Formats: sequence, structure tokens, C-alpha cells
Amino acid sequence: MSGEQVKSIDEAMRMAIEQSYLVKGNTYPNPPVGAVIVDHEGRVVGVGATEPAGGDHAEVVALRRAGGLAAGGIAVVTLEPCNHFGKTPPCVNALVEARVGAVVYAVTDPNGIAGGGAGRLQAAGVQVQSGVLADQAAGGPLREWLYKQRTGLPHVTWKYASSVDGRSAAADGTSQWISSDASRLDLHRRRATADAIVVGTGTVLADDPALTARFADGSLAGRQPLRVVVGMRDLPSEAKVLNDDSRTMLIRTHDPMEVLKAVSDRTDVLLEGGPTLAGAFLRAGLVNRILAYVAPILLGGPVTAVDDVGVPTIARALRWQFDGIDRAGPDLLLSLVPRGD
Repeated sequence: MSGEQVKSIDEAMRMAIEQSYLVKGNTYPNPPVGAVIVDHEGRVVGVGATEPAGGDHAEVVALRRAGGLAAGGIAVVTLEPCNHFGKTPPCVNALVEARVGAVVYAVTDPNGIAGGGAGRLQAAGVQVQSGVLADQAAGGPLREWLYKQRTGLPHVTWKYASSVDGRSAAADGTSQWISSDASRLDLHRRRATADAIVVGTGTVLADDPALTARFADGSLAGRQPLRVVVGMRDLPSEAKVLNDDSRTMLIRTHDPMEVLKAVSDRTDVLLEGGPTLAGAFLRAGLVNRILAYVAPILLGGPVTAVDDVGVPTIARALRWQFDGIDRAGPDLLLSLVPRGD
């Protein structure tokens, strides 16, 4: 990528967003940020992304790789450069010391402590432009971190697989496999970047899932989410979710808010429970995104993807909107967010 000619700031920002996706899940509690340094001739001279906690931020990584070629160039960053001393010095200091001519960023930092970098840069004579591809950055790798900054709560994505008629299992209870190999690989990729996976005791007792992130050959990914099992029933000691592949938290509650309080140190939570747990989170208004893997099969029968969501009439339906429709092999992958978010 270094040395590549870019034709526009938008193209450079797309590169920065790609860099941030590469580190998603590995930067907590810092956000996954990407940065690209472009020289005065439009060549990429440095790229970087946030290192694990305690390491350098994206701008510093990209500046280090650019060296003296950053002088007079443009720093393109997915998030406003930070303006405070934490485990590392402020990124604005590094940008000023590197004598960049301009800084372009996608999303303004909502953190009251770290924010204000744009003002500091402008005061130092650096040109600043904000809002470039902001929707792509905010709705992509920064989605969960920004939500937690706004609310203080982990971001919850409800993931499920179903037939095209909304069934999560056949009438006899069999459900392996509704979705395709491609859908399952996509899910494991998402698990590897998540902080926690939440299921109910019913799912564990019925399916005995491992709830790990795995590669196509079945081997474990290098990073594993916390496994969270919710409910009052005891689990057998031989349950896969209790093995040593990852940490497991057992929470004796049926209250979704109590679950989120128990994992309040996390940012990105996948809800993979069955229809009862999914219904409870939806009734509580604690689902921030839906990822539905919809297979082109028909099952019929009584086993739906979700139970009661508290909707007595069509006028009070929970309204969502699509923010992405993709293919995963033969399946459709639908991404939805609450209408108005």
C-alpha cells in the first residue's frame, strides 16, 4: 500500500477504514482507528492502525512508517486525533512535530477528555477537515465504540440464522445446519472481533455449543470472546462452554440489563441465544443491531427465531431499517438497526 498513488481524499480515507477493520477487537479500551499519510504528490507514504492497549495510536504508527516524508503531507484518520495524555502522549503532538500540512478525519471524538484535537491542530497552523466518509467509519469499525461512548453500555448485536420463513429449527428441533459454510465462517470472523458472546442456559443444554471463534479448519482463532451464559439452570460439567478454550461467565438472572451490567467493561457483545433470550433483550430495548443469516430453505413449524417481543398489534411493531444487505454463499446476510439510529 505504501507508495500507492491516491486520486482523492475519499480514497485515502477508505484505506484508513480498511486499516481500522484489521485491528478491530484488538484495541480495547481504545477505539480501532486507521490512519494514512499522503505526501504532497498524492503518494501513500505511511499507513497504520491502533495497537493493543498501551501501544501507539494509529496516527503515530503511520507517522513512524512515513518518517520525514510526512512533512507537508496530509494525515487521513478515521477518528479525530486525541488531545490528552493517557498511556501514550496526545496524537496531536506527534502530528504537529511531524510538520504535516493538513489533517483529515471522519468522525469527531465524542470523548470529553480526549476530544478537542482539531482545535489544537488548527491553533498550531495545521489545516483540518472533518466528516469525510463519516457514515462509513461510524457505521463500520467504530460503531460499537461510539455507542459505548454515548451510552456507557456495551453495544449488543443479536445474531441469528433462520430459514426464509423465519424458522430457527425444524419441527423436531434440529437446526444444524440452517445456514451455509460461508455464513458460519463469517460468524466466526465476527466472533473473533467481539468482546463477549451471550447465550441462555437453554441453548447450552439443547445444543452444547463451544461458543468459540474458529478458522475453516476448526482450529481456534488467536483471540477468543468471553462466553456468557444466562439463566437459572445448572450446566453439566462436561458442557463445551465450560472448557478451557476461552473464559466463561455464568450469570444467574433473566434480566437483560443485569447481563449488560455484568459485562459493562466490554464494548462489542454478540447475542446468540435462542428465541426466549432474544425476545427478552428486544422487549427491553437493548438490541442495537440485528445480523440475520437467512437461508433459502423453508421449514415451517413452530420454532421461530424469536419469541414474544412485546408487540400486541401491528401499530406497535418494533421498527427497524436495513443498513446492509450482503451475500454469504447461498444465504443473505441482513444488517438492521433501529429506525432513527
